Amino acid sequence: MAELSIDTPKAVPARWPVRADSALLAAIGARWAGALWLLPLLVALLFAALVLLWAQRNDAIDLREQTDAITVDTLSLEAQLRGRLETEAAKLRAVAARLPAQPGDAQPALRSMPEVAAGLDRLWMSLVWVDANNQVRAQVQRQPASEGDTATSMTASGQTLHLVAPVGRAAEGNHSTVGNGRLVARYDPADLLKSKDFWWLALKYDVDLVTGLGEIIASTADGSTRATGLSHEKVFEPITDATLRLTRRQALRPWYRNLRTLVLIGGVLLLSVAAAILLRRQMARTARAELDSRTEAAWRQSMEESALVGLRARAFDGRILYVNKTLCEMVGYAREELLGLVPPLPFWRPEAVDEMMSHNRLTLQGQAPRSGFEARWRHREGHELDVMVFESPLVDAAGLQVGWMGSIVDITSRKRLEDMQRRQMEVMANHARLTTLGEVASTLAHELNQPLTAISGYSTGLSIALKAHPGIDPMLLAALDDMTLQSAQAGRIVHRIRERLSRRATVRAPFDLNVTVCEALDLLKRQLAQAGIRVTKGLEASLPMVIGDRVGIEQVVTNLVRNAADALGQRAADRHIHVATSVESAEQDAFAMQDARVVRLSVRDNGPGLQGRSVDTLCTSFYSTKHDGLGIGLAICRSIVEAHDGTLVAHEADGGGAVFGFALPSIAPAGEAMAASA
Repeated sequence: MAELSIDTPKAVPARWPVRADSALLAAIGARWAGALWLLPLLVALLFAALVLLWAQRNDAIDLREQTDAITVDTLSLEAQLRGRLETEAAKLRAVAARLPAQPGDAQPALRSMPEVAAGLDRLWMSLVWVDANNQVRAQVQRQPASEGDTATSMTASGQTLHLVAPVGRAAEGNHSTVGNGRLVARYDPADLLKSKDFWWLALKYDVDLVTGLGEIIASTADGSTRATGLSHEKVFEPITDATLRLTRRQALRPWYRNLRTLVLIGGVLLLSVAAAILLRRQMARTARAELDSRTEAAWRQSMEESALVGLRARAFDGRILYVNKTLCEMVGYAREELLGLVPPLPFWRPEAVDEMMSHNRLTLQGQAPRSGFEARWRHREGHELDVMVFESPLVDAAGLQVGWMGSIVDITSRKRLEDMQRRQMEVMANHARLTTLGEVASTLAHELNQPLTAISGYSTGLSIALKAHPGIDPMLLAALDDMTLQSAQAGRIVHRIRERLSRRATVRAPFDLNVTVCEALDLLKRQLAQAGIRVTKGLEASLPMVIGDRVGIEQVVTNLVRNAADALGQRAADRHIHVATSVESAEQDAFAMQDARVVRLSVRDNGPGLQGRSVDTLCTSFYSTKHDGLGIGLAICRSIVEAHDGTLVAHEADGGGAVFGFALPSIAPAGEAMAASA
């Protein structure tokens, strides 16, 4: 017990200071960590204070610079105006020195001097020659400006100033000129500021000439507005009691009235507050990071499992690393059965293993086609399915490729639809053959009707003539009667055939011509693509409905497109067919219809064109421009269109080629047709 009582006091002081220091450091660290979110706000306040100091200093610099600039500009303008007045005074003295001394020659001499005219154009308003007795010897004035002269906007008080020069030779020296008088040039101080040499000052300043009492003698400012910026004045010595004043048009705006500066500071403060709040929330976000990561992984797996496309990841050796639920359902194997498998795979068809191995080698070598490849797989239950396989590199988080990712699309339904389209095309072709057979039968019936009628007439006439003579063999008469009966029977048969094949009311129903055109082009797209023909469509969006036999009209569209494709066979390249629909007014067509509009279809190609043949020639039965053609296709098309109260047309296309088309009456405007079809 004694040892324990002695050892305990020694042990406790040895361990306690360490624990106290650690707790203190942890508390301090936690306190600083809790206040860390204030750091962005403090930095932002410091930055805002520095910006305000910079703005205040910048305003002081701008004020000093503008003060220096306006002072220099005022001195410069004052020197230029003084120099101009001195120049005008010198020119006035030169004029005065050239004037004659005789009174009778004063007025003409003054008017004839070119220097006088130039002075009036520049500055002088009038020029007066006054003799020694202050009598006017001659005077000239500036011509008044036209009413439309608004070249310079200037404000003036109406005051005028004068320049004086002695007349005669004495004007060249400093002697008295009492005998010859003096020249007085009156000018408007506003004209003094109109010089084009001061345009650069007028852009920045309002220039004023003011008296000592503040009255404006002349100004460049608009009367409605006055400049409110920095101003500077300078005594203008050439004009008594006058001051030259320059005022900046744009006033210096301090920083606290500058919206951009306030927006900048406010934006920085707001962003700093937002950053502080975000930083405060960072600890909570960090705590939720792992949960979010697991949730994201679960979501990704859910999306992969719900995708309608089969997904498959493989290593470089072809070993399956991952498959989704869609792929498992597609081939009928469970995920555990597929993971880890290497080619050949169990869902490959035995007879296509070599082909699939070839595709597999190309994929693993990175040579898989970007557009994918078609394959036929076999379900575990035995039925086959068509798939489209797309391969792309599989990369990890570091961006390194670790294998290949495959996307498998089940195209069995699409292939089945293509087969249905092919069968529909065969039905259309069979329908065309039956229609052709009907046209042939109709033509034969029409051609045989007249010979049979003639045979019946001749046999009847011959029988009557022979019966009028006695002694004729009765067997011969019986043969003639039989021939008459047989020819009549043949005529009745031909008549029934003609009635059966003649044009009759077609079972009609409303349909959309645009949909019919698209269906016809879909049936022909493979043939057109194999022939290298580019097909474009220009279908009217608000096309009215038409009423008729949709299958018959589809046969017409198909036949016209096929004929255009056959015509393009003579062209080496750039084969183009354009199919368009439009709606037009019935007044533009030779129709007698109740509806106000017709629906038009046109098939244009860039082939050899009609080559001078008319539509009537092309629609003639058994006339064909093709070596293996029967010559009845366009005739059938024309009969179908005319049975629908339409018209088949053909003409040369602009720029080469031919245009075939037809026009059918519409049953209602576009809005009513859409409502009726709905």
